[in-house]
Amino acid sequence: MYKRIDQSSRVARMLESLSSGLAKRRGLPIIIGIGMIIIAFAAQILNLIAPSNLWEWVWAITLHVGLITALIGIVMAEPLGR
Repeated sequence: MYKRIDQSSRVARMLESLSSGLAKRRGLPIIIGIGMIIIAFAAQILNLIAPSNLWEWVWAITLHVGLITALIGIVMAEPLGR
């Protein structure tokens, strides 16, 4: 299965497009991650005002996905170069 994925020209084009797009906008994943962390902060405040399971889920998901996105953006910024 992995051999087929490795030899796929469609996947290769997608990775090339993603790489060249992120090279032009190296800080974009970091900004998206910070934005998601801010949304998580707002969801936590709303959960304190009006406790709800929904706000807890929104907080947990946006916080963790935001942190992962920002960290991946930091790690990828250097290899993508200018």
